[in-house]
Amino acid sequence: MSETNPAATAEVAAPHRYTAAMAAEIEARWQDFWDAEGTYAAPNPNGDLAGDPEAVARPKKFIMDMFPYPSGAGLHVGHPLGYIATDVFARFQRMTGHNVLHTLGFDAFGLPAEQYAVQTGTHPRVSTEANIKNMQSQLRRLGLGHDKRRSFATIDPDYYKWTQWIFLQIFNSWYDDEARKARPIADLVAQFESGERALPGGRSWNELSAAERADVLGEYRLAYASDSPVNWCPGLGTVLANEEVTADGRSERGNFPVFKAKLRQWNMRITAYAERLLEDLEELDWPEAIKLQQRNWIGRSEGARVDFPIDGEHVTVFTTRPDTLFGATYMVLAPEHPLVEKFTPAQWPEGTHQMWTGGHRTPADAVAAYRAQAAAKSDVERQAEAKDKTGVFMGAFATNPVNGERIPVFIADYVLMGYGTGAIMAVPAHDSRDFEFARAFELPVRCVVEPSDDRGTDPSTWDDAFVSYDAKIINSSNDEISLDGLGVVDAKARITEWLERSGVGEGTVNFRLRDWLFSRQRYWGEPFPIVYDEEGIAHALPESMLPLELPEVEDYSPRTFDPDDADTQPETPLSRNEDWVNVTLDLGDGPKKYRRETNTMPNWAGSCWYELRYLDPHNDEVLVDPDIEQYWMGPREGRPHGGVDLYVGGAEHAVLHLLYARFWSKVLYDLGHVSSAEPFHKLFNQGMIQAYVYRDSRGIAVPAAEVEERDGAYYYQGEQVTRLLGKMGKSLKNAVTPDEISAEYGADTLRLYEMAMGPLDVSRPWDTRAVVGQFRLLQRLWRNIVDEATGEVTVVDVAPADIDEETLRALHKAIDGVRGDLEGMRFNTAIAKVTELNNHLTKAGGAVPRPVAEGLVLMVAPLAPHIAEELWRKLGHTDSVVHQDFPVADPAYVVDETVTCVVQVKGKVKARLEVSPAISEEELEKVALADEKVVAALGGAGIRKVIVRAPKLVNIVPA
Repeated sequence: MSETNPAATAEVAAPHRYTAAMAAEIEARWQDFWDAEGTYAAPNPNGDLAGDPEAVARPKKFIMDMFPYPSGAGLHVGHPLGYIATDVFARFQRMTGHNVLHTLGFDAFGLPAEQYAVQTGTHPRVSTEANIKNMQSQLRRLGLGHDKRRSFATIDPDYYKWTQWIFLQIFNSWYDDEARKARPIADLVAQFESGERALPGGRSWNELSAAERADVLGEYRLAYASDSPVNWCPGLGTVLANEEVTADGRSERGNFPVFKAKLRQWNMRITAYAERLLEDLEELDWPEAIKLQQRNWIGRSEGARVDFPIDGEHVTVFTTRPDTLFGATYMVLAPEHPLVEKFTPAQWPEGTHQMWTGGHRTPADAVAAYRAQAAAKSDVERQAEAKDKTGVFMGAFATNPVNGERIPVFIADYVLMGYGTGAIMAVPAHDSRDFEFARAFELPVRCVVEPSDDRGTDPSTWDDAFVSYDAKIINSSNDEISLDGLGVVDAKARITEWLERSGVGEGTVNFRLRDWLFSRQRYWGEPFPIVYDEEGIAHALPESMLPLELPEVEDYSPRTFDPDDADTQPETPLSRNEDWVNVTLDLGDGPKKYRRETNTMPNWAGSCWYELRYLDPHNDEVLVDPDIEQYWMGPREGRPHGGVDLYVGGAEHAVLHLLYARFWSKVLYDLGHVSSAEPFHKLFNQGMIQAYVYRDSRGIAVPAAEVEERDGAYYYQGEQVTRLLGKMGKSLKNAVTPDEISAEYGADTLRLYEMAMGPLDVSRPWDTRAVVGQFRLLQRLWRNIVDEATGEVTVVDVAPADIDEETLRALHKAIDGVRGDLEGMRFNTAIAKVTELNNHLTKAGGAVPRPVAEGLVLMVAPLAPHIAEELWRKLGHTDSVVHQDFPVADPAYVVDETVTCVVQVKGKVKARLEVSPAISEEELEKVALADEKVVAALGGAGIRKVIVRAPKLVNIVPA
C-alpha cells in the first residue's frame, strides 16, 4: 500500500489555494506593476516633480519614517515595524482623498562603515552602497508604497552639497536677541561699522585687524570654532558630543573611556535658540514623554548672575537662590573653568589650611593634579550623590558682594562647566552637596533660611542641609538691604533688585543646554566648506565651489590611542592628504594659499534637514522651491509652525536628532529659506519588537532557532539554557529576517502579523509560531472570493437591498470601526474587525455578495496590499486598488437594533433586557421595573432609588 502526502493531496485538490508560493508570485508581480506605473508618485504643485493638478488640489499628507542607517547586517523583523505602520497609514490616507508624500532615504555617513573600511580596506562608499542596495531589496519585498523618485542617501554629493550650504548659512549668521531671530552676519558687521553696536574696548571696526575682526564675529556666529572643553575619546580617536557619552563616562559606540580635554572644535550655537525651542514645543503634537525629555535637556531655570570680586577682577556665578547670598561661605569653580589658571597664585597664602592643599607644594601643583583626576570621571560620576566630596583650594579668595566677607575659592569635580557659568557660590547650610563639602573641608556653615522643623538655627548640630522654598529668610542684612523675615519669593526679588542697582549682578534665565559640538575627527562624513588663510582666519567657500567632496585617502582610520591615555591629541584621516589640505583658491581677492578644515561633520548633520530634500529632491538651484515647501510643510490651522504631518520613529532620538533638526529648521526659517519653523508637527514613537535571548551556563547567547522547550525548560544541544526577553539582533543570535517570514508565508502575512501584535506604541515579543494565524486569515479571505479548485471568482452580483441584514450590519460596523482605527493608527484593532467580518462570511456559507466582498478587499488594502490588488483585479476592476475610495459606513447599519441592558437589584444582576439604543431613561426604568425577574427579586419591597444609565444599565435600590 503506497503512502500519500496529505499536503500534496490537498495541493492537487485545491490548485488555486492561497499558499506561500502563490503569495510570492502575486507580491513580486504587483511590486513590478507599482514600479512600472509610478503608483506611489506624489506630485508637487510645481518644479521637477510637478504632476497631476487634480491630485495637488486634494488635501495633502506628508508622512515620514526616521532615517534608517544601512547596516551590513541587513534588516531583522523588528526594523520594519515603523515602516509598515507608516505604509498602512499612507495607503489609508490615499484612499481617503489625500495627495500623499511617503518615501525613504538613507542616513549613510557614520562610524560603522568607516570601521569596516579600517578592518578590510574597502572604501566606505562601496560597503555603504552595497548595504543600501540590500536594504532596498528587503524593503521592496514588504510592498512599501514609497515614491522612489524622491529617495537619496546623505553620502550623495548632490545631497551633501546642500548640507554644506546650510552649514554656511549658519556660519554666516548671528542671533539678534532683540529681534529673537537669526540674521545675516553682514547685518552685524554693518552695525559695528556704523557704531550702532559698540565693540569691546571701545575701538572702531576700522581699527581692527582682519584677525581681530574674525575673533569678534566668532563670538556671535551661530557656527563657530573655539578652544573649549570637549569629550575626548582616545580609543576612537575623536571627540564626542555630550549626548554620545554614556552615563558611566564611556563612548556610546565602542564603550571606550571618555575624558575632558581642551581642543579647537566647531560648535553650533544652539543655546541661542533655547527659549524658542522650549516655547514651540507646546504647539507640537508629540508624546508628552518626549517633550519632557527635551524640556529637561534644555533645562530652563530663573535666578541671578552675581559677580564675586577676585584680585581686582571677578568670577560670575549663576544661582537660582540669590536670596541665600548672605549664607555663601566659599566658592567652587569647575576644574575646567578658563579662569582657574588666572586666579591660581604661585604660593599658598599664609595660614592656608593643610587639608585644603591636597598635600601639594604649590597651588599650581594642586590644581594640575586635581584636574587630571577630574578629567578621568564622567559627569554622572562627578555628580553622584553618594560619593565623597573632593576638591582642592586654588589659593585665591573672593569677596562676597553682599557682606564683604573674604571667602576661599576651590575647584571641585561636583561643579560642571556645562551648567550655569561653571562656578557656584556655596551655601552649605542650604545645599546638601555644599554641606558635605563644607564638612569635609571644615568650612563655615551659616543658616540664612529659617528651618521649619525643630533642628534650630545652629548648623553645627545638623546632620544635613535644610532646603526649602517656603520659609523665612534670616541673618541676611547689610547697611543697604535686609531680607530678614521675607519669604523666598519676595527675598529673591528684593536681592535681585539690589544686585542690579549695585552693579554686581542681574536677574537672568539660565539653561542647561550647551552648544552643539559639531566636529568629528573621522573620514566618513561631510567635509566642512571652510578654508583657513595664512593668519588662521576661517573663510567660507563660495556656493559655486560646493559640493566640497571627500578626497580619496589610503588610510581611513583616525589615529587612535591607548583608550586610557587622556594626554593625547586627535589626528584625522583628512589631515594626511596634503594635496587636498593645502590649496590655492581665488575667493574673490585673487589666488591665495589656504588650508582646508580636516575635521568632518558629525553623522547628525545630514539628518537635520532631510525632510526638505524629500520635497524637492532634484533641485540643484535652491535648497527647496518655496512653493513646494509651503505646500507640503507650511503652517496650517492647528499647526502654526508647520512641519511634517506624521513622523514615526524610536523614542531613543528624543534629544539628539530631534533637537538638532528643530534648531536647523529655526535658523532656515529665520533666514527666509522655509516657511516652517518646526520640522515635524506630529511625532509618534513606535514600540520595539523584542525576542527571547537564550544563554548557556557561560552567559553566551545560543541560536534561538535551535533551542527546544521541554516541560517548561529550554535546552540547546542537550544543555539547559536560560531565557530572557530582550532586544533582537545578530549578536544575540535571535534575529529573524523579514526575508525568512516572507518566504514561508508571504510579505502580506508579515505585515499583518506585525500590525496585529499589539498597540503600535507598545513593545511586544516576537513569536514565529503565531505568524501562521494571519496567514490563515488571508487564506480564508481568498476562499471567500476565489474557488480554490477552479480559480474562479465566487461572489454573487446582488443589490445591497437584497443582502441579508445581519451581513449588512457586519459589513458597515467593520467599515466604521476599521476607518476609525486606521485614522487613529490602531492597526491591531482594525485587523481584529476585518477578521470578525471575514469570519462572519465564512460561517454564513454560500457565495459572498459582491458589495460585501469589495468592501472587505478595500478595507484590507492598506494592510495587505498585494492580495488586495490581486482580488480587486479578479473582481473585475482594471484600476489599482491603491487609489480607490475607502468605503463609507451607512449609519443606519452601524447602530445596533438592540443593546443589552443589565438590571441590578442590590448590586446583583437579576435580568438582561434587549432594548433600543435610543430608549429614554424614563422608558427604560418602566421596562426594567415591569420585568418579571425584577419583580420577583424585589419580592414586594418598596423602592428607595433607581439609577438609570440608558441604554445599558439600571440599578435598583430597595427601600
